[in-house]
Amino acid sequence: MNRSERPVRKRPAGTRVTSRASSRAAAPAKGAGKSAARRPAAPQEFTLPETITPALPAVQAFGELDMPAALLKTLDAQGVTEPFPIQAATLPNTLAGRDVLGRGRTGSGKTLAFGLALLARTAGRRAAPKAPLALVLVPTRELAQQVTDALAPYATSVQLRLATVVGGMSINKQAGTLRRGAEVLVATPGRLIDLVERGDCRLDEVSVTVLDEADQMADMGFMPQVTALMKQVEPGGQRMLFSATLDKNIDRLVRMFLTDPVVHSVDPSAGAVTTMEHHVLHVADETDKKAVAVRIAARDGRVILFVDTKRSADRFTKRLLASGVPAAALHGGRSQPQRNRTLDQFKNGQVTALVATNVAARGIHVDDLDLVVNVDPPVDHKDYLHRGGRTARAGESGSVVTLVLPEQRREMTRLMADAGIEPRTARIKSSDEELARLTGAREPSGVAVTIEVPQPAAPAEKSGTASRRRRPARRRTDAPRASHTEPVGRGRAQGEPAGRGRAQGEPTGRGRAQGESKGRGRAQGEPTGRGRAQGGSAGRSRARRGGGA
Repeated sequence: MNRSERPVRKRPAGTRVTSRASSRAAAPAKGAGKSAARRPAAPQEFTLPETITPALPAVQAFGELDMPAALLKTLDAQGVTEPFPIQAATLPNTLAGRDVLGRGRTGSGKTLAFGLALLARTAGRRAAPKAPLALVLVPTRELAQQVTDALAPYATSVQLRLATVVGGMSINKQAGTLRRGAEVLVATPGRLIDLVERGDCRLDEVSVTVLDEADQMADMGFMPQVTALMKQVEPGGQRMLFSATLDKNIDRLVRMFLTDPVVHSVDPSAGAVTTMEHHVLHVADETDKKAVAVRIAARDGRVILFVDTKRSADRFTKRLLASGVPAAALHGGRSQPQRNRTLDQFKNGQVTALVATNVAARGIHVDDLDLVVNVDPPVDHKDYLHRGGRTARAGESGSVVTLVLPEQRREMTRLMADAGIEPRTARIKSSDEELARLTGAREPSGVAVTIEVPQPAAPAEKSGTASRRRRPARRRTDAPRASHTEPVGRGRAQGEPAGRGRAQGEPTGRGRAQGESKGRGRAQGEPTGRGRAQGGSAGRSRARRGGGA
């Protein structure tokens, strides 16, 4: 993108945003060994922008803020009596319309920090169809749902309509919600781009924009979409950017879209150190690691166990169930309705061990969760902080336990240094009393349990694609039409030997099969695709090709 194409926003003279001449990149501290000197430096973070206009002072209570009485009443009804530091520092300025750059660890109270200001500044306005007035962009579906749930009672109190648009759900239903009008829109970038391109949403009336977990959006490759969306909102509107970490990608967003921002920065690792216990447990081999993880999962209480891949999540979940641990897997291979139902099972206690990939590392909030286990260590310090952020939320305490194999020790030491954390370390076997003391681990019952696996709903429509019309039935009197059912997807299935028929589709794709001796045939696709099947011996028929994927 050429710089000349970027939106021009007035910046007061003297505003500077410069890259940090990081003191961390200097020579190693005295006493550091050779290995420390060779250790790659942590990703450099830019210097926070200097605020030209002085920030308004922090408040001690919500009642000091210039907010609608309905919002104050709802805060009291929700049991929110004292503002968290990020709320006390930023709300006086965001309510006044200032841009904000906020850095703080997950669970620090930032959702209400931007949400209350967004709702207060939008209250009393009415959105036209397809034209929201305020926008919250988030990286994941789970975080979108969390933000929506957190803001819903407050939005209702000031008569604002709240809409959520994310992938994995019906785009036509979401478009219908926007056509009916919604003042506040919570969205993931990809789905919002789809709706804008279809003409189901326009952003030129958006006067308040929030980028939540901006660093994660950058890590997930959403920067082009975020930039394109930000260029469509009202040029002189208010922008708030919140991120757990700050790096060159966030620097770019700040330079492009924030004007004289108020800065509130709390080092995320500092919060993690004060409210969490961090334990690195060295295990002998993969077999012992899994045995340790099973005993931890069998503890009396809920736990999230992070693994690297979807396959690992499914396999380990099966092992836990067979051992007597009520467990479920959460990863990107599940549909959004399935993921939602799995989370509900975990929150209501039907599932006590949630085996997750990084899809759950952001945007999942479970009350009173006091333990997170990295069965597979994360690849960088940002992933570690966000995984750990599922516990010790809103000032509560919690523990993060990471299981480390011998070959992973050096990398784990580097990761912890980058995160600014000094963990407690120990060598552990599955039978050790120390493991039980640290995590509540115990021997599982050994009696296999069954957890109802959420079944997928009807397949989500492809983004931007209208529903496909059925072909009109052909008239034919010499052969009966085969019955068909379509539990998931579309397909054409087994024909009678001397005629044609349509029936059930198989799992994915389309294929064509070999014709039989005197006829033509096409093989059937699988349950989410279309296909035509094998011809019969004395005519043309459509039949099923065989098993699904």
